[in-house]
Amino acid sequence: MAEEYRCFVGGLAWATNDQSLEQAFSQFGEITDCKIINDRETGRSRGFGFVTFSSSESMKNAIEGMNGQDLDGRNITVNEAQSRSGGGGGGYSRGGGGGDSGGNWRN
Repeated sequence: MAEEYRCFVGGLAWATNDQSLEQAFSQFGEITDCKIINDRETGRSRGFGFVTFSSSESMKNAIEGMNGQDLDGRNITVNEAQSRSGGGGGGYSRGGGGGDSGGNWRN
């Protein structure tokens, strides 16, 4: 399987579409995939997307060149996308329990 060099792009304007996103990022290198994520029920943009480059260098240049820049009237956030595979994670499920233990706390 080929290596993927994917950027997460957040803070997108509702008007931004796949084509305008690809056009904004194409100056940094060959793009192999470009996708804005839409809400399943409404079809409306969720305000973020992904741009996948053919090389690590292109991805790094895009992150440096586009992070914090204006696209369609919004300052966007660009960083390396986290892989969905590989397990791990789940670090936010801690906690629970504790709470009020019947007034045994000190003043």
